[in-house]
Parts: sequence; structure tokens; C-alpha cells
Amino acid sequence: MTLLADLVRTSQRVGATAARLAKVRELASFLRALPPDEIETAAHYLSGETPQGRVGLGYSTLQAAGASGAASTETLSIAEVDRSLALIATIRGAGSAARRAEALRDLFRRATAPEQQFLLYLLVGELRQGALAGSMVEAIAAAAELPVAQVRRAAMYAKSLGAVARAALLEGADALGRFQLELFAPVAPMLAQTAADVGEALRELQGEVAFEWKMDGARIQVHKGGEEVRIYTRALNDVTGALPEIVDAVRTFPGQALVLDGEAIAFDASGRPHPFQITMRRFGRRLNVERLRGELPIKAFFFDCLRLDA
Repeated sequence: MTLLADLVRTSQRVGATAARLAKVRELASFLRALPPDEIETAAHYLSGETPQGRVGLGYSTLQAAGASGAASTETLSIAEVDRSLALIATIRGAGSAARRAEALRDLFRRATAPEQQFLLYLLVGELRQGALAGSMVEAIAAAAELPVAQVRRAAMYAKSLGAVARAALLEGADALGRFQLELFAPVAPMLAQTAADVGEALRELQGEVAFEWKMDGARIQVHKGGEEVRIYTRALNDVTGALPEIVDAVRTFPGQALVLDGEAIAFDASGRPHPFQITMRRFGRRLNVERLRGELPIKAFFFDCLRLDA
């Protein structure tokens, strides 16, 4: 059994150094020492997330939970925190806000002041230790003695870094091969890299190079399975309901299973692309979608096909 306090101290040491390699060493050392049943949860926490995702607790509720004081001794384990958060995540229905708040107060009463602060930042998504996911990927590779590229590939396809950490440390390289691209499970997009100038870019790419015009649109990833189409943002948020014309267009594409990477761009009446900020007005809208569709038409430009099952 690993105490939450040990994880909190690890997080504090990681946050106290700006050196990436030092962060990775600290995280890897902690992962290696964990019992098998705690690896997944600990990797989640040190990546700034919980296995349960958002558990319906606002900032004011979290602050109030610690108002009644903190424990004087370190007794709370990682497993106990996970069980408490799993319980909170299941609370629904009438009076659920009050019942979640009471369950949270019970958890915080068993936590010391540093543990309470860690839990608050964790649950609002503001864990302050720097380069959370990137450092954890490298730490998993170091702890499992595997190539970083192999862990990074698995992390791209996996729903969580916790699952990757458990597979890597307990089963090794072969287990990472199980993580594959799945329909309606969006993956982190490949982002552009910078170069000092065109000459450096050409040297890095090596060989023949093609250039394309770049229009400033919003990154989208579109998944199609039969007649179902889902659209995800760069942050992997589902915005399908806000972009019905892209859904309609992709439904006409061939293939039973299809994953496309591209950009969505809004156009004015003359056919000129709008600035990025105008395009973003179409995202996240749930009301008046049809009116906006007429006022601010949007088109998709796809530049990569990640999967095609004919």
C-alpha cells in the first residue's frame, strides 16, 4: 500500500525542478516502486487527471471541503482516494450535489494539508508540476526500460496514460502493441514542428518536399462508422452537434470505417476564408446551429487519412 503523501511529495519534487530529465527520473523512480495494482491510478494522478475524469465537483465545493480542517497524520492511501473518487463519480439524481460534497468532505478530513492542496489542484485540472503528459510518457519508458517512441505511440492511441503505464511496467513491449487506433476514440493530433528557416526545414525533411497553402482553420478529427459520424477538436472534445454540414459531407464518403485529420474553415459570402476567431464561433454551439450554418458556412479540408476500411 502506497500512501498518498508519498505521491504528493513526488509531485512536489517534480514541480520544484525545471530540468526535464530530473522530472523524468523522479517520476520513473516512483513508478518502479509501486505495487502492480497502484500503477495505473498513480500514473493518472501524476499526469494531472483521475481515472474517473470529471467527477462533478466545482472549485467552491473543493475549497469548502477543506474548511473543517486537515488530518495531522499521513494515513490516506492512493487506493483509498481512488475508491472515494469512484464513489463520488457515481452519485446522481436529486440531492446529488449535497451528497457529493459530503463524500468529498469525508475524504478531505482524512487528508493532511499538503494532500488536500494536491487533491484540489488535481480535481480542478490545475496540477502544477510542469509538462505533465510529456514527462510521464518518458518516465514510463524509463521505468519499463522501453523506447520512448514505443510508449509515445501507445499513449497516442490509449484512452489514458494510466493504462499504458500498467501495460508497460507489468507486461513489457508486447503489451503496448495492443493499443491501436479505434473508431470514436480520438487520438492526439500530430502537430507542426518549427525550423529556423526554409533551409533548415529542407535539411530536416531530406528528399523531395511538397509545399501547400496554409489557411488558418480549426483542427478537426472526424470518425465515420457506417452512418455514424463524430467530430472532435484538437483538444479531443466532441463537437459533432455544432457542425452538421461536415457530418453530412462525411456520410457520403466511401468506406465503412474512416478516420480523417484536417481543418474546418468558415467562409464569407464571397468565398473568402474568415479569420480563425470567426471560425471558432461555430464550435461549441448547441443553440441556433441551423441559423449559424446559414450565416457562417463552414467546410472541412482533410489532409490525412488515418484509417480506411472499405
